[in-house]
Amino acid sequence: MITPILLCGGSGTRLWPLSRKSYPKQFAPILGEETLFQASAQRLQGAGYGCPVVITGSDFRFIVTEQLQAVGIDPGAILIEPEGRNTAPAVLAAALHVAKSDPEGLMLVAPSDHVVPDAEAFRAAVEAGCTAANAGQLVTFGITPTHPETGYGYLELAEPPKSGAPVPLSRFVEKPDAARAAEMLADGKHLWNAGIFLFRACDIIAAYEKTAAQLMEPVRNAYEAAQPDLGFLRLAPEPWGGAEDISVDYAVMEQADNLSVVPFHAGWSDLGGWDAVWRESDPDARGVATTDNATAIDCDNTLLRSESERVELVGIGLDNIIAVAMPDAVLVADKSRSQDVKKAVAALKEKSALQATSFPKDHRPWGWFESLVIGERFQVKRIHVHPGAALSLQSHHHRSEHWIVVQGTAKVTVDEDVKLVSENQSVYIPLGAVHRMENPGKVPMVLIEVQTGSYLGEDDIVRYEDVYARS
Repeated sequence: MITPILLCGGSGTRLWPLSRKSYPKQFAPILGEETLFQASAQRLQGAGYGCPVVITGSDFRFIVTEQLQAVGIDPGAILIEPEGRNTAPAVLAAALHVAKSDPEGLMLVAPSDHVVPDAEAFRAAVEAGCTAANAGQLVTFGITPTHPETGYGYLELAEPPKSGAPVPLSRFVEKPDAARAAEMLADGKHLWNAGIFLFRACDIIAAYEKTAAQLMEPVRNAYEAAQPDLGFLRLAPEPWGGAEDISVDYAVMEQADNLSVVPFHAGWSDLGGWDAVWRESDPDARGVATTDNATAIDCDNTLLRSESERVELVGIGLDNIIAVAMPDAVLVADKSRSQDVKKAVAALKEKSALQATSFPKDHRPWGWFESLVIGERFQVKRIHVHPGAALSLQSHHHRSEHWIVVQGTAKVTVDEDVKLVSENQSVYIPLGAVHRMENPGKVPMVLIEVQTGSYLGEDDIVRYEDVYARS
């Protein structure tokens, strides 16, 4: 039995403005209706696979469960990182979790933001690596290059690749410049490093003890002192904070002497930039790819995406351009500069722009909200509450609220008064009143909230009860 380990952190800054720290790319439906995370979880289902173990941050824990439930997958465990410490501590925590019940159990470690069009071929490649993994090898997966990519690391093979069979790894190669990438594409002995690994729990733990012993104590202590929380397992923050911030490649893989590579030829992308999204978006004969709310007129080799029904994006006479429109930010870039989008995020952080990290929709365990209008002493929001979900019982020191239901029915508590508020009805929440909204129905409930007051920040909340155990 293979336990899938889905790594679900990171901020995906190279796909800004669609991907941001508060809602990274793995949770977005970039290609098709499913998110990258959902597609990754479904790819690792079926005969021979157990329930996935997900490693993510606290802010994403309810998004993870919601998206897995939407595609009918029950997670085996969701480990919550107190803070991001890169992939080496995360993989070790997962290995300790698997080893607790089955030290020789196989683990397939995979990022949750990759695109693999042929899931069956991928599972066949995993099966091809199982014999080597069960024999104590640390198996990685190399992607046959299709172009001289400078955004990926490479794997140099010790011998020519065999169809579907593991081969020894000679060395890891850092991200190259364009000339070196072209050389490696031509020589036939280099593969892209997909960052996907297969090994037994006991073997990867032994590798950490040999090459990254400094991680063992803090990660083990964080796991052993982990606390259950509504079905999640929260790793202990104090020891976790003492773990080195380092990738599993640097900490273990590049120093291991028992590595094998399974070549994979059936298509793969980590969507590491908008140029990759353009390639995977099925461009037309002129190389143009658009979304529903985008129109291209006399354009070539261009990607036009509007992520809002309220924003129509039109490009005229463009060549080699990426244009992505969100409700609160727009990116326009030469396609050859896709890897530099992270510089835009850094520049926005320097000027303290909220768009650098904050997504227009603020996701919560009960649903989501978005700000429609913000004034000096007022704010208008649209609030979407999932069926059966409830916000916390709360009050505010600095604002009053007026709720207008526009879809579904809300069960509203205001101090001692509890009543149902239907579509086209409203209710007023005075300053300081203890209140809650719930969706008792079987369809989403949507309301418009008008806030007025001297301070409208999200931290002006006093919680008295919360089904999601938020402080």
